This record gives sequence, C-alpha cells and structure tokens, in this order.
Amino acid sequence: MEIKVASVDSVIIYFDKTISKNTSLKVKAAYKILKSLEDTALIEIVPSYTSILITYDIFKYDINSIKVFLKELLKDLKIEEEKDLKVINVDVYYGDDVGFDLEKVALNANISIDEVIKIHSSKVYDVYAIGFLPGFAYLAAIDDRIITPRLKTPRKKIPKGSVAIADNQSAIYPQNSPGGWNILGKTAFELFDKNLESLSPITIESRIKFNPITKEEFLKQGGQIEF
Repeated sequence: MEIKVASVDSVIIYFDKTISKNTSLKVKAAYKILKSLEDTALIEIVPSYTSILITYDIFKYDINSIKVFLKELLKDLKIEEEKDLKVINVDVYYGDDVGFDLEKVALNANISIDEVIKIHSSKVYDVYAIGFLPGFAYLAAIDDRIITPRLKTPRKKIPKGSVAIADNQSAIYPQNSPGGWNILGKTAFELFDKNLESLSPITIESRIKFNPITKEEFLKQGGQIEF
C-alpha cells in the first residue's frame, strides 16, 4: 500500500499497480472500513480499480497526519472472497437496432450473434469501479471468447442505457454521452438516482446479472429505440 498526495486536500491510496480480482477486493475492503468510520472530515472517498481517492478537511488533517491515520487504519487490512453480495438483475434487449456492434463482436469471435448474447448474459459480473459518469460501473470480467477492443474512433453519442463491452469489461451508459465501447444492447434500467448518496443503485458492493428480454418487453418497461 502506498499513499501519495493528489492535491492540497486529497491523497490517493494505491493498493497495487495491476487490475485484478485480488486488488479489487483490497480496494473494497478498505473502502468499507473508511465508510464505516462516518468521519465527516473525510469529505469524499472515491474507489477505483487499484486505488482510493480521499478528499479531507484541512482543518482536521494535514498531509502528514492523514497519511499516519490511514496507514494505521489499514495496516492489517484483511480481504475475504465476497459472499452474499446483492445481485442486481438488469434486463437487456439485445437487438441489432440498439446493439450497433453485435454483428462485429460476433464476427470478431467467429460465433453467432445468439452465442454472443448467451455468453454475455450468462455471467454474474463484479463491479470493479465507478467512474467516467455517475453510475457508470466498470464490470469484469467478460468471457474471453467475446473480448473486443474499444472502437478506433469513439462515437459522438452513445444512447442512455446502452449495454457495452470493451476489452475484458462490460458497462452500461447511464446517460447520453460520447463513447468508444462496443454496444450489444440496451436497457431501461435507471442507473442515476440523485436521491442516493452514491447517485446510483449500483455500487462497488454490487454484482450485475444481465437478462435478455424481447423488444416488446423492453418497450413495455419504458425503453426507447433511437433512429
């Protein structure tokens, strides 16, 4: 574990240099401890793949005292394989009218579109990090058979609710935005909730399961197809 200065009122705790399940468990264990303190002087605690960014009250901590405090707090950090995490089921319409890259992913993997859908929806994904946009969860790891690199040229607009993959990760776009991920389908699941502290029902303590649904079911749930 290494603690580095990020700004005059923030530090970053680095747990490892590589993204892995073990590193993710360290981040989650530390995040859980930090949040349980309910210390108002820790203004913001933001977990990522391999690190946690902490913004603190400079009237309570200075750079030396926050480092000492964090090192002592996390020195005997214990990680355990996650059990009984809440699994959030996300219904997805996988169709070529919303899954702009379904055919490309299938061709790249040398399998059928139906097989791509089955493979992508058969796993329960861990949330490795939240970032880029509120509610944008980085989910890992996808099956090796459908690993697909990011688009060479990002799209100017990815529709809200688009379910995508890039390299060995999956994600859902919580709002309309530019993006370079491969789009497989779309969901009506709402990822942004301003009434929640985390701004989203999905946190790093969640797990995600995608469930294929028909176009009719998708539209009935309030989903929209953009042309």
